[in-house]
Parts: sequence; C-alpha cells; structure tokens
Amino acid sequence: MGPLSAVLCVVLLAVNSCSAASVNPEDYAADDAERTANDNIFFDDYRGKGCVDDSGFVYKLGERFFPGHSNCPCVCTGDGPVCDQPECPKIHPKCTKVEHNGCCPECKEIKNFCEYRAKTYKILEEFKPSPCEWCRCEPNNEVHCVVSDCAVPECVNPVYEPEQCCPICKNGPNCFAGTTIIPAGIEVKVDDCTICRCHNGDWWKPAQCLRRECLNGQSLS
Repeated sequence: MGPLSAVLCVVLLAVNSCSAASVNPEDYAADDAERTANDNIFFDDYRGKGCVDDSGFVYKLGERFFPGHSNCPCVCTGDGPVCDQPECPKIHPKCTKVEHNGCCPECKEIKNFCEYRAKTYKILEEFKPSPCEWCRCEPNNEVHCVVSDCAVPECVNPVYEPEQCCPICKNGPNCFAGTTIIPAGIEVKVDDCTICRCHNGDWWKPAQCLRRECLNGQSLS
C-alpha cells in the first residue's frame, strides 16, 4: 500500500467516526418521550353534549347561560347555543358613551353641550363669537346665531371701532363736494367762488354747489 492509500484510509476512518458520534439515539430520548406524552393527550369534545362559554365553563343541554359578559342569554342545545335576540332600545342620538356590558348596549352619558368654532358651551349659554353675532346653545345641542343688521352710515367715511359690530360716523353726517368731505346741514365755502351743501338725507349724493362769478379768484358779489 502506497502513502496515498494510507492517507485516504485515515480520512475515511475519521469521517465514519464523526458520523457515528453525531447520530446518537440517546440525544433524542427526551424529545421522543415528550412526543409520546403529547400523543396521549385527549381533548374533550362537547359537540352534541354541552356548550362552553368564553371562560371555559361547560353547560348541559337545556341549560341557560351567558356565553360572555356582553352577550344575550342562550340555551344550550345539541346544535350549539341558541341565544335570545331581543329588540334593544335605540341609543339616544346625543349619547357620547355607550357600554356593552349586557345583552343590549346602554347609553351612559348624553351630550349636554354645544360645540361651535372649536369651543364648547353649556346648554342655554349665550355668547358672542364676534361683535356682530349673538349666539345661544340650544337644548338640542345646536347653536343658533343672529347676525346684526347694521344701518347704512350717514357719512362717506365711516370707521369700525374695536368690539363694535357696525361702522360709525365719528364726525357726524357728511358728503363729498368734489374730493372734499363737508359736514351735512350747513353751507360750506369750498373755495373763494364755490359754496356747497349736502343733500338732506342723501349723503351718498355729491353736494349741491353754487358757483359765483369770480375775478382773479375773488367773488364779485
């Protein structure tokens, strides 16, 4: 036998010894015992004999029981539980909290407020979201508002004051005489040759003006 053959024999012996060491039935003794124990477990079958609720309690045929905390009462039959289906009262449309702890859902909290522009208000509470609005939270949880109807201001330069809805004429009634604003109710000399007066009650109309004869900007009268 040559040197190469001797090396091959040594390699083959090493492989065989490793294979024999890796496959040892004793290493699987515990797994086989566990598998055998699992095969011997029997689960009870109550079909046709009884019913089981959510907690695992078993009920006899004909026995009345509640399958779960939020279920209607049932009677155990050979075909399984047959449960009551009562007509439950309607949930109030304003209900904000519903509990399902019995056969029928129950309303535990009813909405008693109004929501308007991201704010909440009590029933019958009155409030002003803006200077021109007056609102109230109605018993039906709806907000009803009235918007102020402002009278037409009697001037050509009305102003809006803070916290006031309607514009006001701070300098009283007036009108335009050309590009000049003159007060109402009196004659106003807008230049050396022209006298103007606002129309009575018609402030939006241009003023009535009387132009006199002038010489070099001086009135002749």
